[in-house]
Amino acid sequence: MSVETFSFKSEAKELLNLMIHSLYSTKDIFLRELISNASDALDKRRFEALTDASLSAKEPLAVRVKASEEGEERTLTISDNGVGMSRDELINNLGTIAHSGTKELLTKMQEQKEKGEGALDTLIGQFGVGFYSSFIAAERVEVVSRRVGSDEAWCWISTGEGEYSLEEATKEEAGTSITLFLREENSEDGLEDFTQEWVLRQTIKRYSDFVQYPVELWSKKSEPYVPSDDEDEEAAKSDDEKQPTVTWEWDQVNSMKAIWARDPADVTDEEYTDFYKHISKDWKEPADRLRFTTEGRLNLTALLFIPSDRPHDLFYREQSYGLQLYANRVLIKESAEELLPTWLRFMKGVVESGDLSLNVSREMLQQDRHVKSIRKQVINKTVKHLKDMLENNREDYESVWNNFGEVLKESVVDYEFGDKVKPVLLFKSSTEEALTTLDAYIERMQEGQEAIYYITGESVEAIKRSPHLEAFNDKGIEVLFLDQPIDEYLVENLGRYDDKELRSVTRGDVDLSSEEEREEKEKELKETAEASKELLEALKGDLTEHVKEVRLSQRLTSSPACLVQEEGSMSPQMQRIMEQMGQAAPTPKRILELNPKHPLFERLQDTFKGDAESPRVKHFAQLIYGQALIAEGSPVSDPAAFTEALTQVMVEG
Repeated sequence: MSVETFSFKSEAKELLNLMIHSLYSTKDIFLRELISNASDALDKRRFEALTDASLSAKEPLAVRVKASEEGEERTLTISDNGVGMSRDELINNLGTIAHSGTKELLTKMQEQKEKGEGALDTLIGQFGVGFYSSFIAAERVEVVSRRVGSDEAWCWISTGEGEYSLEEATKEEAGTSITLFLREENSEDGLEDFTQEWVLRQTIKRYSDFVQYPVELWSKKSEPYVPSDDEDEEAAKSDDEKQPTVTWEWDQVNSMKAIWARDPADVTDEEYTDFYKHISKDWKEPADRLRFTTEGRLNLTALLFIPSDRPHDLFYREQSYGLQLYANRVLIKESAEELLPTWLRFMKGVVESGDLSLNVSREMLQQDRHVKSIRKQVINKTVKHLKDMLENNREDYESVWNNFGEVLKESVVDYEFGDKVKPVLLFKSSTEEALTTLDAYIERMQEGQEAIYYITGESVEAIKRSPHLEAFNDKGIEVLFLDQPIDEYLVENLGRYDDKELRSVTRGDVDLSSEEEREEKEKELKETAEASKELLEALKGDLTEHVKEVRLSQRLTSSPACLVQEEGSMSPQMQRIMEQMGQAAPTPKRILELNPKHPLFERLQDTFKGDAESPRVKHFAQLIYGQALIAEGSPVSDPAAFTEALTQVMVEG
């Protein structure tokens, strides 16, 4: 049989190098990953057998772990009678890392290695590269696999040094066997002797106790010597002949207990945490969990977890998410995205219902009425749990919000459930150090205030410098700070809350004065505007390419100018977001507002009165417009004109 040799893709080479030579806090992580992969293979075979009975296994589905005996070459074999892999699947699955997050994984691993941190094992499961962790403990890895439904078997071999070989093999049953040719034991470096039964038993119990298939260990059984009834003859036997009888057999190590079906009083926090780590491939404890059961028209049990950190692929388009869906202890789907809206895609857990049919196809899940009911229950219970966290455990909720707030904000476009999420949305504020809810904002609203005011920007620091806030700060009126890209979509879809309009401080005209103040101010502003009518028209003419109107401002108290959007127009922040996404974004003309009490405006008036045709007026126009752009965090639209105007004004003193 011919042997083919292949080179790993460049990213796989780099990853393997880091796997082999990096420092790990727990080197036994590889066994968890290989057992988890084997469990997935068993799931796939069981699912395929639902529609094709000929693919059913002759023996019960199981994962088997066998170590070499003393005196033999030190090996460890993990085998399963799952779906197996064809030649092409071996190449695609083991020779290529197809996950789009691989570069990010490599970067993070390299960063932690350079820092001397030992938590690289926390990244393995998150990036779907568990098989490659074999090389932590093995100098060479052999994989023999036969795809269910096929007579062909293939052997994949690699030392993890850049190449792997592939050749035909023989295998009686479908499934996969992975043999690790182990490195020497190094207890100082955390590398245990994985030929020792107690080491394997302890590791399997720690990481894979909740795997739903039997994890069996090839174990030595010792039967004590039992004397016969003929004591005289037995007494004549030597001590060597009285040694215990030793046999070998498969021994199930894991409990296979469906933790979500056990009495909550019998499950410890540690067991919940271990189960979460198993299903999520996360090494850290979850931030929180919720468990519920419903009976009646729909019977279901759910155990859900909120991670303590955001996963690396939270915002990847191709991200796989969803809950494990069971029907009568049979896994229907590993990641049932039908059970979660995208704005809850960070949730992990399992849902089991006896009302689901075992032969429901994955294509039919979205149309199944029971699945729709389960989805509704999951969403309602999760949102209620978040509200309870917010009210009773604010610190923990804010930690969850810091990780997943951007995702929860996506809920505002959900016409069915969006309103239920709005009360748990948190915002930064101009008057509060802590994050605030919309309900808390409304409670603090000043008498006569009719709107919830907000401002968007690229950062809180940039927002705080905005001239649009001056009048609000002077009046002590709270403004919400929205500094994330998603916030532009949030406010556009939020519209109103509790009958209060959400209003941008950068749009339209703003007048925060009392009735009495308003009359006096309007009179004064009207007089100034009338006296400056020709100047304002001249400035508009000089800036006609950029602005729709030049007018005097009621919102400015210390800055010379600001740019104002018309109601319904696109914000500069939204425009920049669209441009970054490669989408064409129109540049609407805005309104330039001038502070009539600023010394610069007075200087401009004097210059214009002295000589309406003075080039200095045009220079001032460019500078004021450019300054307004800079103040809001936008780039200067015409840097050359701005620089020339600035130079001329400086030269003229």
